[in-house]
Amino acid sequence: MTLIVTGSITIDSVDTPTASVRDILGGSSVFFSAAASFFGPVRLVGAVGGDCPDECLAELKRFGVDMRGLERRTGSKTFRWHGRYHENMNKRDTIAIELNVLAEALPPVPDAFKDSKYVFLAVTNPGNQLALLEQFPHHKLVVADTIDLYIDTEREELEQVIRRVDGLIINDTEARMLTNESNMIRAADKLLDSGPSFVVIKKGEHGVLLRHGDGFVALPAYPSDRVVDPTGAGDSFAGGMMGFMAAQDDLSLPTMRRAMAYGTSVASFTIEDFSLNRLHSLTREHVDQRYRQFAEMLDLSIS
Repeated sequence: MTLIVTGSITIDSVDTPTASVRDILGGSSVFFSAAASFFGPVRLVGAVGGDCPDECLAELKRFGVDMRGLERRTGSKTFRWHGRYHENMNKRDTIAIELNVLAEALPPVPDAFKDSKYVFLAVTNPGNQLALLEQFPHHKLVVADTIDLYIDTEREELEQVIRRVDGLIINDTEARMLTNESNMIRAADKLLDSGPSFVVIKKGEHGVLLRHGDGFVALPAYPSDRVVDPTGAGDSFAGGMMGFMAAQDDLSLPTMRRAMAYGTSVASFTIEDFSLNRLHSLTREHVDQRYRQFAEMLDLSIS
């Protein structure tokens, strides 16, 4: 089954305790698409400004992403983000943000994309998420993500998105903001009551929690000894999870559990370098090998 995504395409500047980089490719739909591409075809709908370097877009093309839904707008500027991570890399500060083209309407969805059954609404403004959702009334699965910016500034429209999606993948900070609950089990239950069939709460180095009508799944993070840049880890997790589910064309809880483990495995590679650098050197075999290592680590069978 073909997977389609919309979300941010970003020119990032990132400072970590050990290094700084400027003007690298980032964005929710970028990391999502690259991660999902290990499992099957991915279609992208989005826009960049005329200032977006050709080499940035060439990076994404290397993953085989179908970019016929990408529009370059010469009169606009690309979304830019500058972030600085603390010594504890779970925490970061946004130094500067320029929404630019991200605040504009989406480009039209190509006719060739309209048979997509799996839809992911990566981080972008809720109006654009709703606009893409409207194009796929016969979807099999639609899942959304968001960030604190839109919870603060466009909450009413965001709540419309949440009511209409099948699944929600957000981090623990966003779950607290949306529910006023500090306990993630209670937060997930409140979010389920608002519309989705399942909720995934990402907790960084503490793993991930799935609340589903058929039960819970909780997984730890993959234990990594090399954390260069956490940017895009959550989007990579979502891409791996959705990519695997679309490839299996199965929405059962056991498949979701495996999909979460695959998402965790891909994300564990993303953090090992800046931008898409680490993912460029991967094959599906590498992803499968890490998945098997992760599965063996979690083996709780009693003999």
